[in-house]
Amino acid sequence: MRRHLKAIGWTFVLTLAATLLVLNFRSGEKKLDEQVRREYALHDPQYQHVLGVMLGPPITHGNRFEALYNGDQIFPPMLAAIRGARQSITFETYIYWSGDIGKAFADALAERARAGVKVHVLLDWLGSAKVDEAFLREMEDAGVEIRKFHKPVWYDITRMNNRTHRKLLVVDGRIGFTGGVGIAPNWTGSAQDAEHWRDSHFKVEGPVVAQMQAVFMDNWVKVSGDVLHGRRYFPPIEPVGEGRAQMFSSSPSGGSESMHLMYLLSIAAATRTIDLSSAYFVPDDLTVGALVAAMRRGVRVRIITPGPIIDSQTVRGASRASWGPLLEAGAQMSEYQPTMFHCKVFTVDGLLVSVGSTNFDNRSFRLNDEANLNIYDEDFAAAQTAQFEADLKQSRQLTLAAWRDRPLTEKAMEHVAAWLSSQL
Repeated sequence: MRRHLKAIGWTFVLTLAATLLVLNFRSGEKKLDEQVRREYALHDPQYQHVLGVMLGPPITHGNRFEALYNGDQIFPPMLAAIRGARQSITFETYIYWSGDIGKAFADALAERARAGVKVHVLLDWLGSAKVDEAFLREMEDAGVEIRKFHKPVWYDITRMNNRTHRKLLVVDGRIGFTGGVGIAPNWTGSAQDAEHWRDSHFKVEGPVVAQMQAVFMDNWVKVSGDVLHGRRYFPPIEPVGEGRAQMFSSSPSGGSESMHLMYLLSIAAATRTIDLSSAYFVPDDLTVGALVAAMRRGVRVRIITPGPIIDSQTVRGASRASWGPLLEAGAQMSEYQPTMFHCKVFTVDGLLVSVGSTNFDNRSFRLNDEANLNIYDEDFAAAQTAQFEADLKQSRQLTLAAWRDRPLTEKAMEHVAAWLSSQL
């Protein structure tokens, strides 16, 4: 009898585990399955009109942007903005680990909370698993409100597969930061060696910051049930520059395909150039097809991904397995050599620059909560093209011949990795 009951118990456990595994590999909402047709060029007003009314908030005018490269340029302005806060700080991030930079953020946020500033911190449960609990206690003791996104519970453990990958800092409702950086030692320094990553982050001022704040509030309400509003969080914002921008977001709980569709529409509208810096480039068939179609009509496509120094060799393998059709169509595929390349910057036709947390993979397009800032500014696009070409000089281009001639063992490992692409 005991053996029989034990067998039943193990059967139940294995069945439950199998069910959870299947649920984890579901991609949420129905996938896009039709290629996006080219109806207009990227410079056509209709392109921006569609992105503003069909997928995202309207494009705002009067913004100013500053590109920040690597930790030595990124963290000081973020910390300075926090230390200068007078009304509110809202901060959402995927990675928050231990180390000196984590302590610096904890100290700055705690000090402002003690000074009476309303400070709200939203951390992904999985991404912040390595944070020093003393940092959290310090902040909470000072009055910082901290919430964890999708902490697993026994009755809904699959929700852990939906993570907030957004990287947003908004100070006083007027200054915003977004990009690829996490709060961890890897992002400090100046990409000088394998232990210090190459990344880009962006400081934003102007009316679009209110849209950034609204994206933060979307997830804050989900985890806390508390609606933050009023002038402390949404003050009137006067124009401070000439740039146009809109803040895009996506989530499996609503509009999981919005980010994917934004990219597909932009690729379809491209006329001259596409430059993509992508930390995790594992494109699906629709994205590959869109890029190939763009090259067939004369668009130059250049893509930089991480090289041998990467935090996930599985992702690199799955990425390289997909390169065949792109290389055959003429894409310039390059791998960054000095260190891990964590940038997420998409520049099209010298006008659109999309920056934020989104990777070119299924996890970003369908599983994670993501946020990207779309900037429409020719001067800013020119500066990002110059930075892309600086990164290109430190990258190694892989030709079609070299891709075809890679060892059989390497090809086999890449195809195995590609089977997991729905979760990468």
